[in-house]
Amino acid sequence: MRALVVFESMFGDTKDVSEAVARGLAEEMQVQTLEVGTAPGVVDPDVDVLIVGGPTHAFGMSRPGTREDSVKQADGAGVLSEKLGIREWLAGVQLSPQLQVAAFDTRVYKPHLPGSAAHAAERRLRRLGCTVLAPARSFYVAGTKGPLVEGELDRAARWGRQLSGHAARPGVVS
Repeated sequence: MRALVVFESMFGDTKDVSEAVARGLAEEMQVQTLEVGTAPGVVDPDVDVLIVGGPTHAFGMSRPGTREDSVKQADGAGVLSEKLGIREWLAGVQLSPQLQVAAFDTRVYKPHLPGSAAHAAERRLRRLGCTVLAPARSFYVAGTKGPLVEGELDRAARWGRQLSGHAARPGVVS
């Protein structure tokens, strides 16, 4: 089986989570990880599983304005996904209908904080006709620029292993 992990990341934490998820997936399948700006407009029909991840900005997926705010917050250090986000990529990508998908986000660890980029991405993937392999998952950062909360990379790798183990049976991963 083949998997593609497409991520959007501002300060690097979502990239780190995507790489950890990919490590977990790689125990059972071939995996390619791509920053959204380099992701294809047509996902190869040989891809069986697509994982999409991005940071939660303003209670959902980033927009051009929230990415501009991130650039300002970076104080000249730059951000990884400055021009294109998963919102825009999902609006234009072509996917095969049998594709199994899952979405994750990174978000500030504050209990009861509303909104989720992962839930929004999952809804878009459903509308594109994909089969959701597992419920959207959040991974936590200590603040807007990170760092990741301790243990989140291990949790991401475990989630990737669970996804790969259940890829043929959608909805089983909890």
